[in-house]
Amino acid sequence: MTAETVEIRVRNLDCQNEAAAIRRGLADFPGLLDLAVYPAAAKIGATINTETTDVARLKERLATLGFPPSVSPHELPSQPKPWRNLKVITSVSSGILLLVGWLMTLAGLPSGVSLALYLAAIVVGGYYFGREALEELILEREVGIELLMSTAAIVATAMGLAAEGATLVFLYSISEAAEGYTEDKTRSAVKALMSLTPKVALVHRDGGEREVPVEDLAVGDLFVVRPGEAVATDGIVLAGDSSVDEAPVTGESVPVEKSAGAKVFAGSVNGESALEVRAQTTFANNTISRIIHMVEEAQERKGQTQRFIERFGSRYSPAVLGLGLLIALLPPLLAGGSWATWVTRATVFIVAAAPCALVISIPITLVAALGTGARKGVLIKGGVYVEELAKVKVVAFDKTGTLTMGQPEVTDIRSLDNGTYAEDELIALAAGIERHSEHPLAKAIARCAGARGVAPLAFTAFQSLPGAGAKVTSNGTTYLAGNPALFAATLGLSLEDWQHDIDRLQADGKTVVLVGNDVEVHGLLAISDTVRPNAAHALEELHSLGVRSVMLTGDNRPAAQAIARELGIDEVYAELKPEEKAAKVGELAARLGHIAMVGDGVNDAPALAEATVGVAMGAAGTDVALETADVALMADDLEKLAYALRLARRTQHVVRQNLALSAVVVGVLVVGAISGLLTLPMTVVAHEVSEWVVIGNGLRMLRS
Repeated sequence: MTAETVEIRVRNLDCQNEAAAIRRGLADFPGLLDLAVYPAAAKIGATINTETTDVARLKERLATLGFPPSVSPHELPSQPKPWRNLKVITSVSSGILLLVGWLMTLAGLPSGVSLALYLAAIVVGGYYFGREALEELILEREVGIELLMSTAAIVATAMGLAAEGATLVFLYSISEAAEGYTEDKTRSAVKALMSLTPKVALVHRDGGEREVPVEDLAVGDLFVVRPGEAVATDGIVLAGDSSVDEAPVTGESVPVEKSAGAKVFAGSVNGESALEVRAQTTFANNTISRIIHMVEEAQERKGQTQRFIERFGSRYSPAVLGLGLLIALLPPLLAGGSWATWVTRATVFIVAAAPCALVISIPITLVAALGTGARKGVLIKGGVYVEELAKVKVVAFDKTGTLTMGQPEVTDIRSLDNGTYAEDELIALAAGIERHSEHPLAKAIARCAGARGVAPLAFTAFQSLPGAGAKVTSNGTTYLAGNPALFAATLGLSLEDWQHDIDRLQADGKTVVLVGNDVEVHGLLAISDTVRPNAAHALEELHSLGVRSVMLTGDNRPAAQAIARELGIDEVYAELKPEEKAAKVGELAARLGHIAMVGDGVNDAPALAEATVGVAMGAAGTDVALETADVALMADDLEKLAYALRLARRTQHVVRQNLALSAVVVGVLVVGAISGLLTLPMTVVAHEVSEWVVIGNGLRMLRS
């Protein structure tokens, strides 16, 4: 058996009812091994046996079910224009029939004419949600909101309230028709991501340049990115120098200079000069495609509150129907109440208690927030992590590569003359001594020389001194670069003139390299891993949110404490092994509450897994970081962490607002229904208005 996994974007897939219809329609499809339906993404994922079926047949079945596949797999289906949408057309037709029937009544025409128009309005307007109600009841054995509304409309009509029944159907059908457009709005962030990459790429093929669809790009292809164009797929620059705007991918606001050897990401926008790029991934596997896929999967992962509401709703709707039946029967049977009065109140109660706003308020808000976060360079893997982020009380940071640049640099230079020329001479000497060394400190010295435009002195007879430094020989003189112990203990030189500076720099967590010969010390260099430019501001933002900061590092204690002092970190734990970091995260969580751990997603994996929320920083183009973390910050930008926390807290605030509003509206309407203070049209209007209020409130997260 040969299995193939495919993703197909389809039209008309906007809610769980339609997802259930697809599952039922494909239940007997031959060769279908596995099926996943993603309503928020308007797509299905299927694994098929290619020996018994193919993708074309699957697409044909989807089309016959009323879910035709999109023309392009890389374009998110949009709702048709309202005048071409059958749900909108039937809803508007229902409203027109209702209006005409009401006018006929005002004109004094026979009641049978108005009744016929009202019945037609009910049948036309209720076709779609009435069919969904029956399918849910018969095929899924579930009582949903659609059944509550259908029952209320039928009972109202049977009680001689056909106008009220038609009003209910018309208003609810408007809500149903608009659901797809609401879902369309929540997909705007994913659509924005999809629009980042171009449709074609200018590729070197067959001895010339020609445009090909980006889907046809292969690993190894050489393509040209002209000024102002977006990069078609991830690759390495082979020729050209230009600034590239990576904000669409990473959220990084400042364009990044790119030259030969630099990596570029799909969707980033080229600046002033053309670049020749060697493709490293296909279009389907590039950074933007992976982000889109993960966002769409995240939108299907429900938070605890949403799962609770759905479980509650599955029991609540049948309970509402049962209570409605009791309200209609018990007062007339036990207390001699009027059948007409209590059946009417029961009908109003069923509409009043329907949990539409309650059920829709959470997914709308979460989907909007997840999409917005991804658009800003923050990839949150699901609603459950939004909830957990909102509860975070402490953030633990790895040091190297997270709080710092992860690359040692020369920070201090002191020479005998303490002048600019003498400093350059010292750097030239040190770079010459370390020229053939692969040690990170040697590379830091070489970078410093390059940045100053200083050429390293030429020496022969290089010798590495493991754990101490390096030495060279020139014209019978030995020159050395290394730690203070090399000069003091090995050579027996006095460091009295240098000891104050050595002690001060080492207290700041810096590594001191002395430069000289076997007779005297010419000067010293201090080297350390420098903090990220915006790390201090990011920590200030976190502290302003009431979040406590902790550093967990395997580095030595003086270096860790120096960085902590510079950034204002609350607690420092140094010289930790990976398993000790994970244990410390668990200990901090028990003592301080919900904790987020920020690392690179690879060597900090145990600690990331132990934390309430694992956060990988600089995840753009990094498969492991994207896959392992609960939250991925696409750029090396710690300020995105504060943004993620604010986004999560605001999302939860909006969710709580929607839940409270929904509960209050249902409570007021139920009391009004049972007491007889509310009529059916009044209840329907209030019910639908509350639904639109929570939808509008949830969609505010698109602007965060």
